[in-house]
Amino acid sequence: MPSPGAPDGGGRSVLEGAFGLLEAVERAGQAGLTRLASECGLPKTTAYRLLEQLVELGAVERGRGGYRMGSRIFRLGQAWQPYPGLRSAARGPARRLARVTGAVVGVNVLREGRTLVLDWTACETGDAHDLLPDGVVWPWFTAAGKVLVAGAQPRLPLGPLPASWRRESAAIRDRGVAFDREEVAAGACCVAVPLYGPSGAPLASLSVVTDPGHSLDRLVDVVQQTGRTISARLGGR
Repeated sequence: MPSPGAPDGGGRSVLEGAFGLLEAVERAGQAGLTRLASECGLPKTTAYRLLEQLVELGAVERGRGGYRMGSRIFRLGQAWQPYPGLRSAARGPARRLARVTGAVVGVNVLREGRTLVLDWTACETGDAHDLLPDGVVWPWFTAAGKVLVAGAQPRLPLGPLPASWRRESAAIRDRGVAFDREEVAAGACCVAVPLYGPSGAPLASLSVVTDPGHSLDRLVDVVQQTGRTISARLGGR
């Protein structure tokens, strides 16, 4: 295999080509060689060679319908967290919150203008997790992302923001909570609060996802209390 920095297919490095293919596989769920090569702007021979190397490494799997994400990527991804100890600090309080509310509880971070679900906990009874959108990446403007964008310094590169955002973000900072009433997914409503680290800046968010039949305002106190518990474990306020 060429060195990581060696040009491959139009001057792109091997690593750029491999990661581009991984992102294309992630977007498609499963796709064939021709589609993946076209999306990444790679010659089919180059795409095939890189994909087969990724198969050997367990990063990609080859099936009858094409290539799909491999188990090695899943294992590596599960270990990622933006702040040491965040998963362990949130695990117990999130489980208790799920039992109390009967809803799905998520721990989320903001990356590249999107809300990533780092971890989620569903109530042992009920089917609230059916309300979650497919996958673990949400737009920034769900409650879990809005509460982080509102408190972010410096301003995040999210592109043009709605004219109403200045007023909404001020309300989020003032109350310390953000709401999403079916703005991202039909039938899914969300309330979210920030989680703080020692720096005093929000490093993640805690969210509760439920259906429109539940009052989000009634969930605020218990979600904020749980957020304070997790923040204290992280050394925040």
